[in-house]
This record gives sequence, structure tokens and C-alpha cells, in this order.
Amino acid sequence: VHLCSEIDEVEDLASKMLGQRLVTKQTGPEGKPCNKVFVTERLFLRKETYFAILMDRASGGPMMVASSEGGMDIEGVAAETPELIHNLPVSLEKGPNVEDLKELATKMGFPHEEENAQAVEIMQKLYGLFVEADATLIEVNPLGQSHDGTVYCLDAKLNFDDNAAYRQKETFALRDESQEDPREVEAERSDLNYIGLDGNIGCLVNGAGLAMATMDVIKLNGGDPANFLDLGGGANVDQVTAAFKLLNDDQKVMAILVNIFGGIMRCDIIALGIIKAATELGLQKPIVIRLAGTQVEEARKLIDESGLRMLTTDDLQEAAQRAVRVAEIAKLAKEAHLSVKFDLPL
Repeated sequence: VHLCSEIDEVEDLASKMLGQRLVTKQTGPEGKPCNKVFVTERLFLRKETYFAILMDRASGGPMMVASSEGGMDIEGVAAETPELIHNLPVSLEKGPNVEDLKELATKMGFPHEEENAQAVEIMQKLYGLFVEADATLIEVNPLGQSHDGTVYCLDAKLNFDDNAAYRQKETFALRDESQEDPREVEAERSDLNYIGLDGNIGCLVNGAGLAMATMDVIKLNGGDPANFLDLGGGANVDQVTAAFKLLNDDQKVMAILVNIFGGIMRCDIIALGIIKAATELGLQKPIVIRLAGTQVEEARKLIDESGLRMLTTDDLQEAAQRAVRVAEIAKLAKEAHLSVKFDLPL
């Protein structure tokens, strides 16, 4: 945030920001591209507070979070002065109680009747927006009071439930994919559940629980997963191929660990996807495969007959150990600008 007093200052600062990468605690060290600059009226404030509405797992519904200390890092306030953070659970059926909102506004630093009424009205309207827009977070920081006593929402962050995209088309049409991880954008187009991480072992798993367990086993063996990727129970050959393309194109990935328990998802479908991906994409990265369950023998036969060089095992611990070992070798070779070829057994 930059404060300007002249038009020329606005133009100068905006030209320096556009096209650059913005790095904050929220963006991570890689930052986000700055494609737009929002210019708004400068207000002289005598008070800055914090207000948010979010979905709270513990209470099973919306939670209002407020503080008299706004305009700063709210995480720091929570860590250093937790007594200044005030929570108000809200019933989805009944909505917020006016008396509770008045008390919350007072705790935020709006004790007098007129300013209290303004704060309460803003909180009610924000809650209405939260419900109507299928939001998962509305964060206003600061909720400020100008020198004339007017209460304003001066900066805000909103998150929306992806599952409501079908009925919030206008909101989701505003989506800016340049601000997102390109790997996650590509995965979504193929209807894959994917979250990018910072490690170098690509994971391809069916089932969220198994995916989490797979990442844990990799960590326990000294490795770092490059992603969470859940194929789900109904993936087809094309989706499996798309998943491999995603991992193959990721420059951070040194090795790929496939961990499939065939229940709803058949192992032979995974094997066909692996073979198709290896053939079409020219997969160069080493692949460690652990398959178990439905059609597993058929899957092994397909892989064996394909002639592709892949490491297979029935044991997850062994699969993780192999993936970590292979990834480390590939990483060292890349750093030394050497090519590496893996001969079986490894």
C-alpha cells in the first residue's frame, strides 16, 4: 500500500509496480505477478480495526473474528496479544444476533451509539454477502473510522467455495488464473485434485487419505513430495495421462511415485494410463510404482509387456525408499549437468 498526495505520484508508483512480482507473507517467496493497481481515495483515519467472517470447523458454521487492532498483521496480534482477538460463532439457521454484534463492535473500539450502529450495519451486510456469495472468507483489514466518524471497509480479501461455482458464475468469471499456481490450473482442467508443493518427488495416488499417507511415508524416508495429486475413484486413461503430463512438465520433479490401491479405481486403468503417458509424452523421469487391489495382476502384465523401464514393488515403504533414492541421484546429476540412466534392479 502506497499513500500519495499528488496525481504524478500515483502514476510513478503504479508504473513501478505493474509487471513486477509482489512478495508478501501470503504470496510466499516466489511472489505473484502485479497486473493491476487499485487506486482509491485516501482517507485520514483515527481508528483502524479488524473484522472477518470465516467457516469454522470447530463450531460447525460461520465465525466472526474481530479486533481493535487493525491495519496490521493479524497473525502477529493473535500471537502477541490474543486477548485482543474476539470470536463470535454464528448460527447458519438464525444468523447473527444484533445484541451480540453490538457487543462485538464495542470490543472493536466502537462504543458510542452512532459509530456502534455503523459497525453493526456493516457486519450485518458483510454476513449477508458471506451467505449469498457462498464465501468461505471475508476479511476486512482495516475496518477504519475517518476523522468525521464515518466507518469504512478500506481493504478486503474474499475467498469463495469452489463447489458453488455453478451458481456463482458472475463471481467466478472474475477469476484471474495468473495469480494461481499454473500446475493447479492445468490439473483443474482435467478434473484432477492437485495441490503443488515444494519437493522433488511427484506423487500420483488414488484417494485423499492414501495420498496424505504417501506423502508422510516419503517424508519419513527423507524425501519431499512435490505435490498432492488424488486421481479419485473414477479416473479414466486420459486423466491418468494428464496427471503424468503435469508431473513430467514440472521442472522440480526428479522422480514419480505411483501408489494405487485398486478398489473403485482399477489398477489396469492406471497401467494403461502410465503406458500411454510414457509413449505419448516421452517420459524421461524415473517412475516407481506400487499397485495393489482390483485387476493388479492384469496391470503388472501390461507394464511388463510394455517394455518400459519402471520400478515396481508391492510394498509402500520400499516404494518410498526407492523414489527418495532415485530422486536424490537425479537431483545430483542435474546439479552436475550430467545425464543419468537407471538400470534395473535398483
